[in-house]
Amino acid sequence: MSITATAPLTQSDNSWRTHLWATFSLGVPFVGAQLAQMAINTTDVIMVGWLGTTELAAVVLSSQMFFIVFIFGTGFSSAVIPLVAQAVGRGDRTQARRSTRMGMWVVLMYGLLTAPILWFSEPILRALGQAPDVAALAQGYLRILQWGIFPALLLMVLRAFLSALERGGIVLYLTLGMFCLNAVMDYLLIFGNFGFPQIGLNGAAIASLSANLLGLLLAILYIRSHPQTNAYQLFVRFWRPDWPAFREIFSLGLPISFTILAEAGLFSAASLLMGMLGKAELAAHGIALQLASIAFMIPLGLAQVATVRVGVADGRGDRLGVRRAAVAVIAVGLCFSVVGSALFAILPEKLGSLFLDTRQPDARAVLELSIPLIMMAGAFQLFDGLQAVAAGLLRGVKDTKIPMLLALVAYWPIGFLCAWVFGFPLKLGGPGIWVGFVTGLIAASIFLCIRFWLLMRRH
Repeated sequence: MSITATAPLTQSDNSWRTHLWATFSLGVPFVGAQLAQMAINTTDVIMVGWLGTTELAAVVLSSQMFFIVFIFGTGFSSAVIPLVAQAVGRGDRTQARRSTRMGMWVVLMYGLLTAPILWFSEPILRALGQAPDVAALAQGYLRILQWGIFPALLLMVLRAFLSALERGGIVLYLTLGMFCLNAVMDYLLIFGNFGFPQIGLNGAAIASLSANLLGLLLAILYIRSHPQTNAYQLFVRFWRPDWPAFREIFSLGLPISFTILAEAGLFSAASLLMGMLGKAELAAHGIALQLASIAFMIPLGLAQVATVRVGVADGRGDRLGVRRAAVAVIAVGLCFSVVGSALFAILPEKLGSLFLDTRQPDARAVLELSIPLIMMAGAFQLFDGLQAVAAGLLRGVKDTKIPMLLALVAYWPIGFLCAWVFGFPLKLGGPGIWVGFVTGLIAASIFLCIRFWLLMRRH
């Protein structure tokens, strides 16, 4: 943790107007990039959903499994943002380079360690109670997509570097390019259009892998071609280790990874619980979860804004800037969460129907099951957004260990236990499972906000 208790090193404009404008100007490309990233997976789910319920259930399970492995690795890339942002606040270009380079080292090693989990996914899924045909399809998808973990995590580190430099625009453009390539390849390979082979579910995996490779290549070309970013010399003597920076990335990133995993694991556990109820219930859960994930991209982008804005202010010793940057991001996040909740409550059937071919015989049953889940997804947008922004604020001041413990308590002893009790012993089924993990999100938002408030009072 690094909230500075000395006088500001440099004076900045700390008016509310300036902080709100900075939040919006940085937030728009960050949020746009998160939405474009989510659109890649959403495109896969929508197009695969047109193949049938079994294929939709398989892509829900495989996407969740890949997401768990991927999202844990992004904790290390997330550690790059506050370290680079604080280095920028101090004017220390060398430290910014070291943190970014060692961030790439950490995620490459992580990718090698986790590859067997994705390769042998079928026995894992079957041991967790999933249908054999669904588990087999999911493994075929993951054996292709697992190769995308390396470019995907390297890209996240480079995105963190660019984000800390407040270059949100290029992050947005990179992600939009990835989305366009993925959508086109999905259309060609899933259904075999324009003479391409019809590969079905595996075609979606090839499309996602190709999109991640393209994004990484474009990010490297951008950093190398612009004098301001190339001046950091990220790729010069890339294989030369910097063990102090490596340890700092690892020690700061590991608690972030566990914090992210605590929430993502809760959602994946909910998918496994829904799969135990049946294919239709799992498919309905996948629709509601995909919509909730899309809405979550807004507070997730704002959480990155919070880390950058608070990190830069903390790096230059501007305590007032830290506080006002925090309040501005929280206010903007709450406004967007309220709007998202209203849309989910008003248009659940129309939103759910986007993911289904209503000509399929079992599509109506899946849609009916998804409607109450979508409405509940709207109800927890406020708390989900609040906990995401609060976590971003804490990362900005390099406070990660206590938030990790708070998240673990909120999501598992509280969230998962409630999901299982409401879903099975109390026989509330799918809606009961959702009530459980919504309870976990509420607890997390309260815990993390109190933690940041206590840090501000202390300093």
